[in-house]
Order: sequence, then C-alpha cells, then structure tokens
Amino acid sequence: MFLTISTTGDRTNPATDLGFLLHKHPESPFSAHLSYGTAHVLYPEADAERCTAALLLEVDAVALVRRGKGRGGAPDAALAQYVNDRPYAASSLLAVALSGVFSSAMRGVCKARPELPGQPLPLRIEIPVLPARGGPALVGRLFEPLGWTVTADPVALDTEFPEWGDSRYVRLVLEADTLTLAQALRHLYVLLPVLDDAKHYWVSSDEVDKLLRAGEGWLPGHPEQKLITSRYLTRRWSLTRQALERLELVRLAEADDSDVEEIDNAVGEETESEEKPTPLAVQRRDAIITALGASGAARVLDLGCGQGQLVRELLRNPAFTEIVGVDVSMRALTIASRRLKLDRMGERQASRVKLLQGSLSYTDKRLKGYDAAVLSEVIEHLDLPRLPALEYAVFGAARPRTVLVTTPNVEYNVRWESLPAGHARHGDHRFEWTREEFRAWAARVAERHGYDVEFVPVGPDDPEVGPPTQMAVFVTGDKKEAKAA
Repeated sequence: MFLTISTTGDRTNPATDLGFLLHKHPESPFSAHLSYGTAHVLYPEADAERCTAALLLEVDAVALVRRGKGRGGAPDAALAQYVNDRPYAASSLLAVALSGVFSSAMRGVCKARPELPGQPLPLRIEIPVLPARGGPALVGRLFEPLGWTVTADPVALDTEFPEWGDSRYVRLVLEADTLTLAQALRHLYVLLPVLDDAKHYWVSSDEVDKLLRAGEGWLPGHPEQKLITSRYLTRRWSLTRQALERLELVRLAEADDSDVEEIDNAVGEETESEEKPTPLAVQRRDAIITALGASGAARVLDLGCGQGQLVRELLRNPAFTEIVGVDVSMRALTIASRRLKLDRMGERQASRVKLLQGSLSYTDKRLKGYDAAVLSEVIEHLDLPRLPALEYAVFGAARPRTVLVTTPNVEYNVRWESLPAGHARHGDHRFEWTREEFRAWAARVAERHGYDVEFVPVGPDDPEVGPPTQMAVFVTGDKKEAKAA
C-alpha cells in the first residue's frame, strides 16, 4: 500500500520544509510497527525545488485476521481473510497509518517552524491503487469541492483482456495550491475509508468525534456530507444521525456567528440523557412473546432453548401455564436450570416449567399436544441436509397449532459494523438466508404440513435490506377454523 506527497519550492521557501511539517527528516528513513503491519516513511527526492515523501504500508495479513478473531466467519470465507486486496489498495488501514505516523502534521503542529502549518503549499498526492465504490465520478464529487484538481484513472481488470472492462479501483492524483498540509491529510483520513466503503476495525461512538475533528472546517458544508458521514460510520444509522445533528449545529453556529454551545442549549445538562438502543436479542424475544400472546397459546415449547433466556421471559407471563425447554446440549440445560433457579423456585412456579434433553432431528412423543412451539435462531445451526428431519419432527409429528421460526436475514449483514463481508454472524451458522429464500422455505413447509404462514420483521426494517431478523408465524388450518367459529 503506497502513497506519496509532493511539493515544490525555491531557495526562499525550499520544498524540503515538507520534512519539518511531517516531523520526518528526509535523510533518515522512518519505520513504525503497527498492530497490523509496518509503516515506512522515506523521501525518494528531497531538494529545494522538489520534495516527495512516501508512505509505504506493509500489511501483515495474518496479524489482521488475528485481530479480527471472535467476530464469526463462514467456512467458505476463510481463505478470503488472507487473500484479499488489503495489502495493496488504499483503505482505512492507510488512513489509520496516516493519523499515526503524521499525527502532528494532521493537527497542524510544528514546534520547530510554527509558522509553516498555516501556509498553503503546492501539493500533489498520488495513490496508485484506491478502491472507489462509486467510480471515478464519486471520487471527483468528494475531492473537488475541497479545492483539489482530481485525476482518477480506472484500473483495468486485466490489461491483456481489455474487453473485461475496468475494476473498482482507480489511480488517484490530487493537486492543489490553496490547501495546507494538515487540511490535505484530514481529507485523506476521512475520504479513503469512505471510498473503500469499509473499515477494518470496530466502529463505536468515538468514531463520531474522530469524524468531526478531521472534518472541521470542510465537512459541514460539503455537498456529499450525508454520504461521507454514513459511509465513514459504516452505515450505523444511530451514529450517522448523531453526527449529522452535530454537523447541523456547526453549520447553524457558523451562519449565526455564534459558538456551538450557544446554539445547543435547548436542554440543560442535568436533564440530558442518551437513549440506548434495545439489543436485537431483546427485540426478538419481545416479538416472540407478542406473537404467542396473539395466538392465545398457553402451553409452549421452546425448541433449542439454549441457556433458557426465552423460557425465563415466558415464566414472567402468567398466561403461559406450561413452558417446556428442549435442547440437545446437557450443558446448556444445566446453565438454564441454574439461571432459572429451579432448585429454589416455589412449587407453583416450578410446576409451570420443564427442561428436556432431546434432538430436534428425531420425533419425540413428549412434544405432542402443545399450543405453540418456538424455533428461535435454531434452523441456521443445522446442516441443510438435516433440515427436512427437523421439519417433520416439528411440523409433522409434534404438530403444535402455532409454530414461530426466527432466523437471521443475511441481507442485513452489510449493516453490521463489525462483520467483514462474506462472514456469517456466528461461527456455527451453517447458512444464513435472504428474505426470499426464507419465505420460499417456509411456504414449502406450510404447504407440505397443512399450515398457513405469515412473516413478521424483527428489529429495524431497513428499506433496502429488510430487518436484521425475520420471523415466520405458522398456524394450522384447524386452529384458524376454531378461531373463526
């Protein structure tokens, strides 16, 4: 991964002043070890007329993967963790290296020559390989309003086969003579990951502060402000909304020639509170309990109950008179029993709950005759060839009047800030379905076993990719007839 920064000068204002601004001496190559590789700074040319500083970032693919452990991954994506474009294409890796290696320059600090940071320089920045999701046109829309002359030449997929067309990469050249070096570095720090439309690290609330600091003076008035903010924050809508609100305050303050604090005084500090988003697991349980309540179920099976989180919530509702948790793992059932405090539970309450060990791939006469069954985040843990056995065991043999099935919506995975592309949400997920795939499966099951099925979104229903969790509500025909009567 490679980037060069060049400037020109004369004997009065020598180009080698770039070394003072970057805090890196032209005659002393510099190296810094980062958590994912090594950054080198060297000067291919350095004299009074022209000076070029080069940042070479050697990415350790293995270290990068190790730092990302614990986030889940699909087996078929394992090779992609090591074989990818990260060592070669400018990305958030290079942006973080810029801020680490040139931190003082980015802040506009130069103790040796304090007058230099505020002076505009004739700058030329070159990046040989830059991912540009949106093409050269988007590169221009992002950099040109900031005073850059932009050359973004598409990189061919293969020069020997021009008919294959262009790749999503460009060779970027930026030129300007009205910008300071600090401004240039802050532009790159924000816009490199925006063009790549990805980040290699966890995006949390402190990223809003980083964006506003780097975007000070240029982001509030940028015509692509919303796109920049959304992509920089990996489309996390809560963080994006927070950043846009703060940018609007900056814009209003500048228009009114006031301080931001004077504008943002509608609510006193003592009454301010930040509403924390409800975890998806809680939203899922709430949706299940609502659907069970609407079905009129009193005797409920939690199939694949795990450590008993849903069983515990069902016990809090007296409408559910009998609750049976079933799981193949004895260890999970032991943890569930401990969490539910079954050994200390009152006799009346204990009579409502039962934990059973059993495999959902086999018919079990103990599961017959219940009002409802729940399969919450269960089916994706089975190998696809074993799914028909579960279908028959639940819908054919046990045959509860209502069956609720929830499973991840793989289309929503692009909205998870910590989930690399192509990875499943959990390492044990054997598959994750799109909305169309889930609906097709549910329709086949309903038709085969005499159920009607409806679909309910769980979590925020994104207009482009749908909700994070999809739920199917199966109801037997005889139950519908009984309700109509």
